[in-house]
Amino acid sequence: MTDPNLESPIATRKARSGLGRGLSALMGDIAREEPVAPGSAQGSGLRMMPVGSMAPHPDQPRRRFDEAALDELAASIAKSGVIQPIVVRPHGHGYQIVAGERRWRAAQRARLHEVPVIVRDFSESETFEIALIENIQRQDLNAIEEAQAYARLIGEFGHTQDALAKVVNKSRSHVANLLRLLELPQTVQEHVVEGRLTMGHARALIGARDVEALAAEIIARGLSVRDTEKRAQAAKAGGAAGHRAAADPDIAALENQLADLLGLSVKVSFGPKGGTLTLAYSTLDQLDMLCQRLTGEPL
Repeated sequence: MTDPNLESPIATRKARSGLGRGLSALMGDIAREEPVAPGSAQGSGLRMMPVGSMAPHPDQPRRRFDEAALDELAASIAKSGVIQPIVVRPHGHGYQIVAGERRWRAAQRARLHEVPVIVRDFSESETFEIALIENIQRQDLNAIEEAQAYARLIGEFGHTQDALAKVVNKSRSHVANLLRLLELPQTVQEHVVEGRLTMGHARALIGARDVEALAAEIIARGLSVRDTEKRAQAAKAGGAAGHRAAADPDIAALENQLADLLGLSVKVSFGPKGGTLTLAYSTLDQLDMLCQRLTGEPL
């Protein structure tokens, strides 16, 4: 197993339009930093800094830290030190962590007094943007945290799903599917966060009737993703009109295709005299994106 302390730096990549100066600076500069002597004047550079002089960002996208994994990382740090610097920015009378909160927490457990840091004068928006993308790229977030990160990057920074997919090196459908998880009730999202349901289980539950009760049944019975898909499809078909489209595999495939394309929940129903196409959105930004697509305006 790879030593969790030996996290390689984020690969340098050319900045894409609309992704913020901070992301480019973080990706491109870390590996090229020359050491700066301890106690030097405040500014950009690599230096040793007391762990007590920095604090985490209150909007850090990663809300949960696995205790066992932190203990493992702390043991590694106690033996080898912090291999990759923590990225901080000047904030108030000290410094705020931009990237590397997990290493900072583990360093405290290892009883280190100082850790290597790189200081950058990032703005508030750049700080949050970098924290989101850094966590996503390192796969440190659970599915709900990652979905919330994508939603905030789209809603607060105006990124498109395509741009996000390229930056985090994932498919656009992956981004779209994760965003759809936010349509689930909060209790079901919590099951995903706590590991009681996988992302596959959660995806299957989107659009099902009585989804909270169905989720509880899946957890209690330990159902597989395949079994969950069958139960969810039965619930969808049973609660709809006689000609509910979900009962038709071709219409279900069309729903999934449109959902992947739009990043929204899609429902198709039909009858002898026609049918309906329903698009469900969870944020005003998603509604705005949909209106732009329907009117042909540039995103």
